[in-house]
Amino acid sequence: MFAFARNKTEMVTPEAALPGRGTPIPTAEKHRLSGIPLKAPVPEGMEQAMFGMGCFWGVERTFWHRDGVWLTMVGYAGGYTPNPTYEEVCTGRTGHNEVVRLIYDPAVISYDDLLRVFWEGHDPTQGMRQGNDRGTQYRSAIYAYTDAQKQSAERSRAEFAPRLAKAGHGPVTTEIVDAPEFYFAEDYHQQYLARNPGGYCGLGGTGVTCPIGTGA
Repeated sequence: MFAFARNKTEMVTPEAALPGRGTPIPTAEKHRLSGIPLKAPVPEGMEQAMFGMGCFWGVERTFWHRDGVWLTMVGYAGGYTPNPTYEEVCTGRTGHNEVVRLIYDPAVISYDDLLRVFWEGHDPTQGMRQGNDRGTQYRSAIYAYTDAQKQSAERSRAEFAPRLAKAGHGPVTTEIVDAPEFYFAEDYHQQYLARNPGGYCGLGGTGVTCPIGTGA
């Protein structure tokens, strides 16, 4: 069904995207570490954030142990195919990114703190790949739920880019856009590295410190 040749680092057009389906695919009911229902609503006083940083297994683990992060989940966003499967996303014909969506308490961990984790946790200069993982599903992205988040993200990119350039890295390729619809990934992807602590994690930062929120 998906046996065709194409360059997976080129974004598919809406017309060429796979059709998907009208109903969500099955996923886990609860977070494997906390037991919180994975589809719990955002509690009063908390906020949500969404990031793409490469393979979502390692990205989710990067965030779930942070104080103030109440719930994490992985899925697909930023593409055209409704309710995609992992196999469909891997073809490059959905346009979706592998993302982590999280719910956090801003009184404990700020959005700037999350942005610092994002910038320092991967290489945001690699375009449609992250390390050895190549394809549009591994692109660097910040999906903002509010205007304030978008402004913070854009400001942090402007602050971080010169430091990356000074360290010998290329231009930042991170996309910063309003949060698109989030589609839950399959059960076995949720908190994958909690069940498989020695499993694959393709994340690797640049070693460059992000100055956001530090006053530097």
